[in-house]
Amino acid sequence: MSDALRVRVGSRNPAKLSAVRLGLAAFYPRLEIESGDAESGVDEQPIGFSEIVEGARNRARLSYARGNCELAAGIEDGLVPLSEVPTGFINIGCCVLFDGKREGVGFTAGFEYPPDCVGPATRSPRKPIGGVFDASYSPPAGFDDPGTGAGNIGRLTGGHLTRAEYGAQAVTCAALRFLHPDLYPEVSP
Repeated sequence: MSDALRVRVGSRNPAKLSAVRLGLAAFYPRLEIESGDAESGVDEQPIGFSEIVEGARNRARLSYARGNCELAAGIEDGLVPLSEVPTGFINIGCCVLFDGKREGVGFTAGFEYPPDCVGPATRSPRKPIGGVFDASYSPPAGFDDPGTGAGNIGRLTGGHLTRAEYGAQAVTCAALRFLHPDLYPEVSP
């Protein structure tokens, strides 16, 4: 029998699976990561913290309910209204970790998408910003484009911050409740 922490991720996306591994590896050196589809239950293009957290929470709880894990992870990105930036929106990623009793929530840093992408993603019907970005992005001359596997943040940064690294921020922040159970009560929404 393995002494590794078994984690089920509510996605088959390689960047999300890598984010979970990167975000937890420093605290749990032996990890078994299993992927599986889990519906977010929110719009394909979430807007606002409530939709983003709900999508991540739904993915984590559905994954946990499928069994054979000690911890489940749900990751969801979306746009958060922020009047202080020119486009009016910042992209934020969220991770929810769930062990059947406790839930940890963490977020990534935020970044602003190019203005041409934000309109189609925020008007009704919403178009997923990832697809809008992929269809319109052309790197400046001399700028490295690591490709879609690095995620949109990876493409915008020339590979200096990949989607997996970006998502790992949220995973690590969500793990705090599990790393310090004496500081956080076992109350979950």
